[in-house]
Amino acid sequence: MTAGQSSRTAHPDRTHDGPALLGIYLNDHLMGATGGVERIRRLAGTARGTDLGAALEPVAAEVAEDRAALLAIMRDLDLPVRRYKVVAGWAAEKAGLLKTNGRLVRRSPLSTVVELEALRVAVEGKAAGWRVLRRLAETDARLDAHRLDALLERAARQQEILEDWRVRRAVEVFG
Repeated sequence: MTAGQSSRTAHPDRTHDGPALLGIYLNDHLMGATGGVERIRRLAGTARGTDLGAALEPVAAEVAEDRAALLAIMRDLDLPVRRYKVVAGWAAEKAGLLKTNGRLVRRSPLSTVVELEALRVAVEGKAAGWRVLRRLAETDARLDAHRLDALLERAARQQEILEDWRVRRAVEVFG
C-alpha cells in the first residue's frame, strides 16, 4: 500500500461501520439461536423416551449454552442485543409449527426428518458465525480464541449427531 492509498482502498469492503455491522450480524445469529433452542427443545421433548430423545437432550442443552455464549460474546464486544430480533426468532420458530407436512391432526413421520434437517443447517450457520469470530479473535483481544475453538468443536459434534439421526430417520420414513 502506498502512502497515498487508504486502508479502505486496500480492503474495499472494510468500513468504519464494522462494529455496527458486526452487531447486526451477531443479532441475526442470536435470532437464529433463539429459534434453534426452541426447535431442538421441542423435538427432544417430542422424542422423549426414545433413542432419538436420549441423543437430542444433551445437544439441546448445548444449543442453549451456545446461545448464552453468543450473548456473553456480544457483551464482551459491547454490542447491543436487539430484542425485536430475539422475539422474531422465537415467533418464526412458533410459526414453523403451522407446517402440516401432509397431516392436519397428528404429527407426520416426515416432521422429524425435516426438523433434524433444519437443525443440521442451523448448526452449520452457527459454526459459520463462530469461524468469523475466531478469525476476528486474531486481532481483537476481547474475543477468546480458545473459547471459540471449543464452540467450533462442539458445533462439529452437534452436526455429526444431527446428521446421523437425520439420515436414520429419512431411511426409516422413505425406505
